[in-house]
Amino acid sequence: MGLWTKLKGELIDIVEWLDPTNNTLVHRFERYNNEIKYSSKLVVRASQACVFVNMGKIADVFEPGMYSLDTKNLPILSTLMGWKYGFNSPFKCEVYFVCTRKFTDNKWGTKNPIMLRDPEFGPVRLRAFGTYAFQVADPAKLITQIAGTDARFSTDEISEQLRNLIVARFADLLGESKLPILDLAANYNELGGKISEQISAEFKEQYGIEVHTLVIENISLPPEVEAALDKRASMGIIGNMQQYTQFQAANALTDAAKNPGTAGDSMGLGMGLLMAGQMGQMIPQQGAAPAAGGPPPLPSAPKYYVALGGQQAGPFEVPLIQQQVMSKQVTPDTLVWKTGMAAWKKASEVPELAGLFNSVPPPLPT
Repeated sequence: MGLWTKLKGELIDIVEWLDPTNNTLVHRFERYNNEIKYSSKLVVRASQACVFVNMGKIADVFEPGMYSLDTKNLPILSTLMGWKYGFNSPFKCEVYFVCTRKFTDNKWGTKNPIMLRDPEFGPVRLRAFGTYAFQVADPAKLITQIAGTDARFSTDEISEQLRNLIVARFADLLGESKLPILDLAANYNELGGKISEQISAEFKEQYGIEVHTLVIENISLPPEVEAALDKRASMGIIGNMQQYTQFQAANALTDAAKNPGTAGDSMGLGMGLLMAGQMGQMIPQQGAAPAAGGPPPLPSAPKYYVALGGQQAGPFEVPLIQQQVMSKQVTPDTLVWKTGMAAWKKASEVPELAGLFNSVPPPLPT
C-alpha cells in the first residue's frame, strides 16, 4: 500500500455507505488500519443503522442521522478505550452499516411432500409454496450472531435458514390443525399469520430478524391424485349415469348415421351399445316405489333387446331403434326381443317395429 493511500485512509472525515445492491444486509466500512479521524462526520441514512465494534465487542449503535464522532457521541466506545479526557488523534474501530429496510418477495417452498392424514381421503402428500418479507430489528444481534467479521453479508446467506424454518413450522401447524384438504384454501391467511408469528419471535430472539407478511400461495396434491380428484368431480357433475350412457349411445348412433364406416366400425358401435346397455342395467333406477294406496306408475314405453354383431345389446326404446334403422345397424332380419315375448323375432315381424322400415327412403336413383 502506497504512502498516499495510507494518508488518504487516515484523513477520512466522512463515514457513510451508499448501497449499490438490493440484497446487502451488512457492509463493513473499509479504511486503512481501521483508523477514523477525530471529529469525523458519520452519516446514517434512512433504513440504515451503524454499529461500532471495538476488540470484538459491540460499542455504540447509531440510528439514521448525522453525527460528529467524538467522546460525546461515542460514550460506550470511550469507556472501552479508557478515554477520560477526550482524544485528538485518529482512533481504531470497526464500523458496520446494517440495512434495516424490508426485503420482500422472498420465496419459500417444500422440497419434499408433507405426509398427512386427511379425514376424507386418508393418507395424502401435500406440497406448498409462497413468499415472505423480513427486516433487521436488532442490528447488534445480527452482527454478533450471524454476520461476524464478514465484510459483506447478503440476504442469500440467511434466506435458506429462513426457508427451512418456515417449512418446518408450516408442516407442524398443518398437522395440528387437522383441516381437510378441501378446506385448506379457505384458511391460507390464518395459517400464514400463525406461521409468521411463530418464526418471527424465534428469529428476532436468536438473530435479530423479524419476518413479516408470510403468504401461502398454493397447497397442492401430487399430479396423479389431482387427476383422480378431477374424475371424481366429473362424476358428480354427470349425475344420473344411466341417462348419461343412453345419451352417449344416442350421440354415437347419430354420428354413425352421418358418417357410415366399415363393418369394423359397426361392430365397435354394437359393442359400445352393448356395454351401455349393461351399465344401464347395473345402475339402479331412480325414484322410489309409490306409497300404499297411491296411483300406479305411468306406463313406460316398450324397450327391446337387439342382436348386434352376434351380441345382445339394449334394451332400447323405439326412437333409439329407429336411429339404428336409419344408420343400417338394424335391418328387417335383425332379431329383437322384449319382456313378454316367447322368443326372439325378426324386427319386421314385430308390429311396433315393422313400420320403421317403411319410413326409410329407398336409395337415390343413379
